[in-house]
Amino acid sequence: MSPSPGPRTRPTGPGRTRPGWSLALLALAQLIFSLDLNIVFVALPDIGADLDFPGQTQQLVVSAYVVFAGGFLLLGGRAADLLGRRRIFVLALSVYAVSSLAGGLAGSPEVIVAARAVQGVGGALLLPSTLSLINTLFEEGPKRNRALAVWGGAGASGLTVGALLGGLLTEAFGWPAVFFVNVPLAGLVALAAVFVIPRDPAGGAGRRFDLPGALTVTAGATLLVFALVEGPEWGWGAPAVIGAAVAAVVCLAAFAVIESRSADPLMPFRLFRNRSLSVAITVTFLYMATFGTLPYFLTVLLQSVHGYSALETGLAFLVPSVAIAAGTQLGERMTTRLGARTTLITGFLIGAVGTAALSLGFDADAGYGIAVPGLIVSGVGQGIVWTSMWIAAATKVAPGEQGIANGMASTTLNLGNAIGLAVLTALADAGTDGRTGQALRAATADGEFLVVLLTAAGMALGLLIALWLPRARAAGAPVAGSPEPSGASAGAAAPAPVTEGATATGNH
Repeated sequence: MSPSPGPRTRPTGPGRTRPGWSLALLALAQLIFSLDLNIVFVALPDIGADLDFPGQTQQLVVSAYVVFAGGFLLLGGRAADLLGRRRIFVLALSVYAVSSLAGGLAGSPEVIVAARAVQGVGGALLLPSTLSLINTLFEEGPKRNRALAVWGGAGASGLTVGALLGGLLTEAFGWPAVFFVNVPLAGLVALAAVFVIPRDPAGGAGRRFDLPGALTVTAGATLLVFALVEGPEWGWGAPAVIGAAVAAVVCLAAFAVIESRSADPLMPFRLFRNRSLSVAITVTFLYMATFGTLPYFLTVLLQSVHGYSALETGLAFLVPSVAIAAGTQLGERMTTRLGARTTLITGFLIGAVGTAALSLGFDADAGYGIAVPGLIVSGVGQGIVWTSMWIAAATKVAPGEQGIANGMASTTLNLGNAIGLAVLTALADAGTDGRTGQALRAATADGEFLVVLLTAAGMALGLLIALWLPRARAAGAPVAGSPEPSGASAGAAAPAPVTEGATATGNH
């Protein structure tokens, strides 16, 4: 049974399509999604002190969001395809608002982790629907690329802006404010979407959700990251850690079997025959396992080693935020003119050089100024990669499968962040046991120096993987002989949107 084509009907809601206003809402939604990945970093010490949240377990506040977002993204992509992009977009923002309110009111570690998990589910619904709406509202080619660069600029700066906003809010109003800020933001965007974004067309009848697939992949991803996060704290030989790792393997194996036999799978394996999508999926994982982990380690350096306040830490993220935003715009221009392959290679190269330079600032005796050149260069590289990797992920995907393709790429993006952060945190903390005072600060800086160099090596690996992209026309150029999105059937090879969704990680 073939997927329904992407919507092309004129809006039936109030007024006609207003692309400028729609883009503003979609960009703001992407910013909200990205903010929530990083806004709590700066507030973690205050959350831990107020709620008696010990040590590394505080990372669950971050990981709960990332893991559940990653686990449910495939389901979110299918929901956008079957139930309607605007409908899922509004639902996702509503979930954000409610869960953010619960997080701000939390009086225990369990409640705040649960609230973050529900926020993650909201993010998993939000991201694929937003990406599909971008593809629907802007025609393929330069117009769509420019729209996604604007939207991507908001998302790519989200994590660094999140650190700044988190610092300001925590300093002025206390840690609950980092949750409460989402309530009016998400609520207003959801309400405005009803009046600005066109209604969903009828379609998708007879198709179904792959619930067994959704359950197994979500459980597998959650258990895997749980094992990685708690392994350093409880010991890798702890029964709970080993049990979670084994259960994760079983769940993911079951997911593979279910998908291979399903008539309407959550993740159709045939999509992996699209080389551009397959390479982009790998790149998104590496992107968040490298660029995406830097904000956390920069925050630890500034607060735990140099003693910065929450506000000072947030202000320190202004430099990379501007650099990343500039990189996303440069990435759009490069991809349109040179293609995704060349742009990705260039972005990873710039990012690796900048991140290697950034490592010089990870020293107990180094000031912030030493890190600034690396922050700028690495940030520009990050922005370039951010835009071009989503263009690559969207190439040659049928209109009716844009949601699930975006869900696949976004899943690896979020899991890359969770797994990369868990592994690198364990490495960074390996030499800090038993240290106190200045010795602890020095050991923390030394451990982070190592992991920043490892992220630079990961970016070099991303460069090599990008070499496997086809040497085709510039991404976004029409495919010769392919049908236009307006009438494309499910099997058509019409390129999908430049998907800009993942929470762009703010590079430190």
